[in-house]
Amino acid sequence: MNTLLIALSVAVVLLLLCVFYLTIHKGSNKELTVLSEMLFRSQAELAGRITQLSENNQNAQNKIAEAINEQKISVLKIMDEKLLAVTKSVGDGLQQSTTKTAETLHDLRERLAKIDVAQQKISSLSEQVVSLQEVLSNKQARGAFGEIQLNDLVTSTLPPSAYAFQVVLSNQKRADCVLNLPNPPGMIVIDSKFPLESYQALRNAQNDREKLEAERFFRASVLKHIKDIAEKYIIPGETAESALMFLPSESIYAELHSNFTDVIEVSYRSKVWIVSPTTLMATLNTVRAVLKDARMREMAGVIQKEVGCLIEDISRLDDRVDNLSKHFEMAAKDIGEIKVSSGKISRRVDKIEDIQLGQERVPTGVEHLAS
Repeated sequence: MNTLLIALSVAVVLLLLCVFYLTIHKGSNKELTVLSEMLFRSQAELAGRITQLSENNQNAQNKIAEAINEQKISVLKIMDEKLLAVTKSVGDGLQQSTTKTAETLHDLRERLAKIDVAQQKISSLSEQVVSLQEVLSNKQARGAFGEIQLNDLVTSTLPPSAYAFQVVLSNQKRADCVLNLPNPPGMIVIDSKFPLESYQALRNAQNDREKLEAERFFRASVLKHIKDIAEKYIIPGETAESALMFLPSESIYAELHSNFTDVIEVSYRSKVWIVSPTTLMATLNTVRAVLKDARMREMAGVIQKEVGCLIEDISRLDDRVDNLSKHFEMAAKDIGEIKVSSGKISRRVDKIEDIQLGQERVPTGVEHLAS
């Protein structure tokens, strides 16, 4: 299109140059007329070409506009589809995020509720610890605490007839608990009053000097307590030759056996056995086995008599089983004979049926009877 415009423009310029040349050189009228006609024809052709070119250009512009419009519509459609897809994806993502956020908040609320419950339990436990410290700081309350723990251990392990609490002995001393065992060993006394102040001083020592003094105080307190138990609760002819000193704390028991072996040796010589809640439980289980064995010995005569009766019953049962076996054998023999008779009867019935059907030769006597 641009080439055609250039060609037409060049033709017009050449014609104008020719006219200008003829005018200058004063050509004849005939030549001017011919040249003018040629110029007019060229102008007409040029005008036609320009008109056609304009129309073509207009059509091309219309087609381009239509193509651009179609492309714009297609692009807008694609953009709308992509926008809808993006909007849907964003909406789904927001929905999922909202759901996850709601679940997270729900879990967070549950965990906060659990934390609140745990906090309440911790607060309650702190109050109980403070109460326990108050109990342990009071000597009488501490003694009651040891007695309660001893009571729980004994009552949960032994039968009621095997123990008693707050028993007054012949020397007018009150025992926290006694175990009623058969002789030997006899009645065993358990004491639960332990001097805890000396152990607390040992645990609270800040330097070597305080620790040394606390160890001396602790050793002296425990030795005195061992001596008191041996003098109060070991009575020849009334109690066993030994007694038990109950420690309501495993840490004190471990401290004695770890760092005060001399005190343990003194307790052995004094026949005062030091026990903790764990070792007392093992001791009580042993006592339970001893009581069971003693009960078995007491009931040995009854058991022996019952065993004799059981043997007689078993012998009588054997005789009756033998008799029943004989009856079964006789019944089996009778059943066998009955089967033999039944077989004979069946065979005779078969022969009679064969005679009636003429399948077997009739004996002479039978033919005569038949005639």
